[in-house]
Amino acid sequence: MSSSVALQPDAAPIVACTISRDVQNFDLLIEDMETELGEAWGDLSIDDAVAFFGQPEADTLEFVAIAIDDDDEEDLAKVAMTVKTAVDKGIKVVVIAEEVSPIALHQLLKMGAAEFVPYPLPEGALHDVIDRLRTPAPSLPAPGDANAAIRPKGDREGVIFAVHGLAGGTGSTTLAVNLAWELTKVEKERAPRVCLLDFDLQFGTVSTFLDLPRRDAVYELLSDTEAMDVDSFMQAMLPFNDSLQVLTAPNDMLPLDILTSEDVERIVEMARNHFDYVVIDMPTAVVQWTETVLNAAHLYFTTLELDMRSAQNALRMVKALKSEDLPVSKLRHVLNRAPKFTDLSGKSRVKRLAESLDITIEIQLPDGLKPVTQAGDHGLPLAEAAPKNPLRREIQKLAKSVHEVNQAAVEAS
Repeated sequence: MSSSVALQPDAAPIVACTISRDVQNFDLLIEDMETELGEAWGDLSIDDAVAFFGQPEADTLEFVAIAIDDDDEEDLAKVAMTVKTAVDKGIKVVVIAEEVSPIALHQLLKMGAAEFVPYPLPEGALHDVIDRLRTPAPSLPAPGDANAAIRPKGDREGVIFAVHGLAGGTGSTTLAVNLAWELTKVEKERAPRVCLLDFDLQFGTVSTFLDLPRRDAVYELLSDTEAMDVDSFMQAMLPFNDSLQVLTAPNDMLPLDILTSEDVERIVEMARNHFDYVVIDMPTAVVQWTETVLNAAHLYFTTLELDMRSAQNALRMVKALKSEDLPVSKLRHVLNRAPKFTDLSGKSRVKRLAESLDITIEIQLPDGLKPVTQAGDHGLPLAEAAPKNPLRREIQKLAKSVHEVNQAAVEAS
């Protein structure tokens, strides 16, 4: 639909607009907009959009879909200004992106864009986005609200799993997020209560992986854990699909030593008292309170890859723990992007790596390839975005295995 028709004063009020250099480059978007909205949408160029937001006709807009490709990155500041202006006017923004870098997408989302959809549009993606935009966000229960949807009783003795990447990019957050999600689905009738804590205070990306906002309440909780009670703890957390409770990293980058060992102990103990499983995504750095988490954890997963940097860091990690008489037995080494079953040369390299480091690599995760990155960009666990992905299946097996071991221990006691 062209702007000459859609934005005429006597036309029916429009509820949405596409914004792009040339909407004809996004023909699938045109088709989906017509299917979802009929004639109640229009089209604007990026140059005209900001001026239009100041006109009375813009008051009826529910959202705008800004369609960009890699050519738009040359003038990303103009696109970012368009996003900011729309958000300031109370108009929700959906970014439709084709071959745009993650850095550019991050900048637009940081400016306030509510949704991101890759182009070409997946089947039904625009319909789902519009539904989410039109569904009011659930209000958080007020402290002390007896009718709160989540009312923890403090009667649990949760199992704690920590995930620590021995080098950047070894998939620690991917493992933490998907392990936590799979644990929520491990039983259909009596689903365990699971929470995910992002303790990477500087570069934690759990919120990105699950498309959750970062909130000031997290910093308030971390800065005064002595005053923390169950209400403030639950208020700082966000639900994902009503099954998983998540404590995201703070909104701003914080020094890792803002938390003391006592702070971390209080938070972990609070989580353990109210959830069956607690999954902690740790920073790559080893800090003062790493020991606290290690002592509290039932299993401490360390992710590595089949390369020299991972081997050296694994050796340093084990050496450091042994020198302090810390429980090295809790470590479970996880090889990400492991060789395929038929790759005999790769299998031999894994064996030599384990022997040279004097460790056992208990878990080998296959390379999930592009769907893993796409799932993270879309803010979905692999079970929702790519359920048949080999990486998802292995993490699902891991969740089932640790749950069965835990259940057996509970029954034995």
